[in-house]
Amino acid sequence: MKKGINFWSFPDGTPLRDAAVTAKKAGFDGIEYCLAESGELCTESSEADVLAVKRMTEDVGLEISSLASWVPWENSLTSNEPARREIARDVVKKLIDAAAILEADTVLVVPGYVGVDFVAGSEVCDYDKVYDRALEALSSLSVYAEAAGIIIGVENVWNKFLLSPLEFRDFIDKIGSDFVGAYFDVGNVILTGYPDQWIRILGSRIKKVHFKDYRREPGGFGAFVDLLSGDVDYPAVMKAFRDVGYDGYCNAEMMPPYKHYPEQIIYNTAAAMDRIFRED
Repeated sequence: MKKGINFWSFPDGTPLRDAAVTAKKAGFDGIEYCLAESGELCTESSEADVLAVKRMTEDVGLEISSLASWVPWENSLTSNEPARREIARDVVKKLIDAAAILEADTVLVVPGYVGVDFVAGSEVCDYDKVYDRALEALSSLSVYAEAAGIIIGVENVWNKFLLSPLEFRDFIDKIGSDFVGAYFDVGNVILTGYPDQWIRILGSRIKKVHFKDYRREPGGFGAFVDLLSGDVDYPAVMKAFRDVGYDGYCNAEMMPPYKHYPEQIIYNTAAAMDRIFRED
C-alpha cells in the first residue's frame, strides 16, 4: 500500500508547495489535493494553473493520489434546488478534468445528503429522493468520467445516506460502471459500524481509502483523533484489505489539525501509518 495525506490535514491557508514539501519530508508517497472555489487550485483554475501544480508536486517528489472538493457539500448533487444540483454536477466535471491533467486516477465525490450536521444552513431532503437523484447524477457522470479515464470514488460520509455496507454496495452496482466505485473512509464508519465488515462487503468496489481514527465516546465531530488513539481496529482493517486484495493509496485525512505546531500531525500520522502497514 501507499501512504497519502489529504490537503485538509494542513492548516487553512497553507501553500500547496509547503504542504507537499512537508508531506515528502514526513515520508508520504502522495498527496490528495482539494479543488476549492478560489486559490491555487480551484474551480476557475486554467489548464496551465493545474499543470503548474502537477509539475511542482513532481519536483517535490510526490504523486498526486487523488483529488477532492468541499464544494459539493454546499451545492449537493441531491439538493432540493435544481440549480444547486447543476452546480454540483459542474464541479464534479471540473474535478474530473483537473484530475486528468494532474494524472490522478480518482476523484472523491460526496454523493449528496439527506441531512448534514456540520454544514451551517444545510437543507434536509427526503431519503428516497436523495437516492434517486444520486443514482441518476452519478450514472450520468460516469460517462464523463469514463471518457476522461478517471474513477469517481463515492465516499461514505456523515450524510445520513447509504448507511449500511449492503446499501452502499448495491448502490454502486446499480450504477454499473467500472469508473464509479467506493472511496472508503475507515474512520467515518466507526460511529455506526465496523470498517472491516464494510471492506469485505464492498470488496473490489473500493477504489481509494481514507484513514482516520475516531472515539465513540464522547462522540461528535471533535471525536476524530490521531491514528491508533481511537476505536478503529486497524489490525482487523488491514487484514480485511489484504483479504479483498486492496493495495492502493490510503490517504490520511486528519481533522481538525493541532492547535499548536500543526505540522507535527503530518509526521505523527506518517509514523502511525508505517506501523499500521507492518504485518507483524
